[in-house]
Amino acid sequence: MSTAPQPSAVPQPPAHPEAIRAALAQIAPHLLAAFDRDRAASTARARAEVSAVPLRTFTEAWVVEVAIARHPETAARLRALEARAGEVADLGTARDIAAEISRIRNAAAAEAGIRTKARV
Repeated sequence: MSTAPQPSAVPQPPAHPEAIRAALAQIAPHLLAAFDRDRAASTARARAEVSAVPLRTFTEAWVVEVAIARHPETAARLRALEARAGEVADLGTARDIAAEISRIRNAAAAEAGIRTKARV
């Protein structure tokens, strides 16, 4: 009987689409269809714009998603925060939720080796 590896046991992949897809296949196979759709759309946009920017944006976004998925508790917390963000009416609560989402995503970006703009 083969068991899937623990998400944190899967190394953070380099920011290359095939490496990202391979990691997703191991730790978050439910995201593969979205990854493939986003990759196709980004490739088409890159061709239409004659620019690598859409592919770079795609790759950076998905390598961060892998960094999040490698930590199931963090991924669950992020999804709960995102769901709650759409429901709150209180501005202070919404700001707190947005700040925590930002912290989670910035930590994942750092883990993935993606530089983010520091708050001024």
